[in-house]
Amino acid sequence: MIEARGLARTFTGRRGTVEAVRGVDLSVASGDVVGFLGPNGAGKTTTLRMLTTLLAPTAGTATVAGRDLRSDPAGVRRRIGYVAQGGGTDPSVPAAEELELQARLYGVADPAARIGELARRLELDGEGLLARPSAAMSGGQRRRLDLALGLVHRPRLLFLDEPTTGLDPQSRGNLWEHIRGMRDRDGTTVFLTTHYLDEADALCDRILIIDRGRIVAEGSPAELKRRVSGDVVTLELAASGEPLDQIAGKARAALADHPSVREATVLDGALRLTVDDGERALMGLVRALDGAGVELAALRMARPTLDDVFLTVTGRSLRDAA
Repeated sequence: MIEARGLARTFTGRRGTVEAVRGVDLSVASGDVVGFLGPNGAGKTTTLRMLTTLLAPTAGTATVAGRDLRSDPAGVRRRIGYVAQGGGTDPSVPAAEELELQARLYGVADPAARIGELARRLELDGEGLLARPSAAMSGGQRRRLDLALGLVHRPRLLFLDEPTTGLDPQSRGNLWEHIRGMRDRDGTTVFLTTHYLDEADALCDRILIIDRGRIVAEGSPAELKRRVSGDVVTLELAASGEPLDQIAGKARAALADHPSVREATVLDGALRLTVDDGERALMGLVRALDGAGVELAALRMARPTLDDVFLTVTGRSLRDAA
């Protein structure tokens, strides 16, 4: 759905030349929900603006929704939807009029039927919501209206810029369900930027991390976490007449050559392991300890977070960047 090679954008001002995006290569498959993460100033917004035809690339090529970004920007615009971070509604105009205008601009054959369908799906059909201007709506209702405006022409590809910023937890959760529904029910491809790591983890099939104008990591949330940090397994050892530190040393020696163990440290009488693919490795670890005569009192496994990944590949926390 998106294929970009060497996409770049340079800005020239009184202070000189700034390379905002430095040769981005990315691919987005049809039907995927892809998260685009990056600290402030990394080139995230500039890349998004290029892919949505709002900013011409300085160099590189891209095909978006089957149309060439440089030679056919109008064709790209006909096939994509775009929901900006700040929305695009007029606070004084009733929602139904906004939706009808958007539908007519895109040449939708039966605007009333399409608006009714979207209103039902996005829970805008009750309490006279379509008759209200956006200024009289709650934050969650306004965001669902923004989403309806982006979907009214049935785009194959939808760009969402920080879709849940400022929403309460319940409204965020509801919007997540609508985004999943677009993918699962309609096959819509979604490309979204977000500062919420739980959002990227919950929604995205793949994640792209951009820093200093280049893609520095990509993969599914699980792949990124495994590749960068590994899983942390903590083994609490059962007392068996020996000092716990001595038992822990025996356990560490038993696992020294285990292929899944990257690192083993003893802390407060417990053994803390960093392992590859913890779920698969657990049984082998327990068997190795049992063979060495080491009894366990408890076992815990923790997976790294996306913020751990982000910190590893960029040197910054996305929470701090936000």
